[in-house]
Amino acid sequence: MTSPGCEVWFYHLERSPVELVLPDLLEKTLGKGWRALVKVGPAGEIEALDRRLWEYRDDSFLAHGLAHEPGADRQPILLTTGSENLNQAQALFLVGGAAPIDLEAFIRCVVLFDGSDEVALKEARGLWREIKAAGLTAAYYKQMERGWEKQQ
Repeated sequence: MTSPGCEVWFYHLERSPVELVLPDLLEKTLGKGWRALVKVGPAGEIEALDRRLWEYRDDSFLAHGLAHEPGADRQPILLTTGSENLNQAQALFLVGGAAPIDLEAFIRCVVLFDGSDEVALKEARGLWREIKAAGLTAAYYKQMERGWEKQQ
């Protein structure tokens, strides 16, 4: 965790589950011309996220793949439980309590955590302290009734 150029954004989910929030964030990431690596922790369900990205809209889908499938290195969005940046992504998404990997290769890391889960809150707070201690730029966004609000 030693890249001063990597911004780490924490998203405190209070009104919507990760399956509803993640697709919009991934669309924004692709809109920047970036690739995304979505690391799913042991509590996360990679198969459910895989299905959600194919079905999240009636008129659209997010092209993606799984790290163990052929052509993983060519995917604009790659879902993994591993620690390799196989698709050379610029954005790393951590869901389901996934531990960060070396942030040096990324421009941005997005940590999504469930605000109603005490363990997830504790882990996010610990990661926040690590990020700040490492001298990285960190931002905290809280889910409000209408969208996200950056907290001070």
